[in-house]
Amino acid sequence: MADNAYSFSFPALKGGTISLKDFAGKSVLVVNTASKCGLTPQYAGLEALHRAKGGKGLVVLGVPSNDFGGQEPGSEAEVAQFCETNYHVSFPMTAKQQVVGGDAHPFYRWAVETLGADAAPRWNFHKYLIGPKGELVGYFGSKTAPDAAELADAIDKVVV
Repeated sequence: MADNAYSFSFPALKGGTISLKDFAGKSVLVVNTASKCGLTPQYAGLEALHRAKGGKGLVVLGVPSNDFGGQEPGSEAEVAQFCETNYHVSFPMTAKQQVVGGDAHPFYRWAVETLGADAAPRWNFHKYLIGPKGELVGYFGSKTAPDAAELADAIDKVVV
């Protein structure tokens, strides 16, 4: 099992690779996203969080996934266009990934192994918070809004 989140990378939504080790020294909020979900408006809050805390050491990382209800059916290009057009998303986004089950991206399997089965995503917009040393600080369920007090408190404790 990996020692920290820096062992993982993702293909980027628009090509290339997003390596979590590139965020060493920063905190990262990893969020599995979907464009056709009732929680999709959380993109606005995630973008606001990115703009407010990005300069202070927080990276928001969106991970589009079609795992729940088939709510991310589009291609990478369609996902990118949707996010930019509707929510002006400027934080990094990965290519579509599986986030649950045996074929889940290795980061997600590691997060569940590290934090326990209760930490597995149960729906879109599940959030994992990674501290500046690559450690998993905690997780937040789908209904925890990006501006929720419990998430803000956790972020404030790890943003350097």
